[in-house]
Amino acid sequence: MVPQTVERRGHDRRRPDAEDPLARTRTRAGAELAVADISATGALVEGTLRLAPGARVDIHLMTRNGRVLVRTRVVRAYVSELRADRVRYRGALLFDQAVDTTAYGYSMPGSLEAPQQNAGTAYP
Repeated sequence: MVPQTVERRGHDRRRPDAEDPLARTRTRAGAELAVADISATGALVEGTLRLAPGARVDIHLMTRNGRVLVRTRVVRAYVSELRADRVRYRGALLFDQAVDTTAYGYSMPGSLEAPQQNAGTAYP
């Protein structure tokens, strides 16, 4: 019998598209981080910035409401790539406050058919 995995996440995560402003973020100090996935309460990021569990990191996020400075805490991190000339880190950031991270875009109507024209009434 296979044990069932219990979902512990409080919010749905999504992977931002390459064109999505949330696909990349910068720290207050200017280091760039790629966002692997994001939710209203946290993000999984990767970059050359050394991430250590327990550290505080302030990041700038581009949301629907404009740029927001978000205070975060690194809850877990590890070295994701190790080369002679570069070290990359991947870490999970927990936001101090929830942030609206819904995707940009346009809502589509349920039907793409042309609207019905009212015949109206003729003038006398």
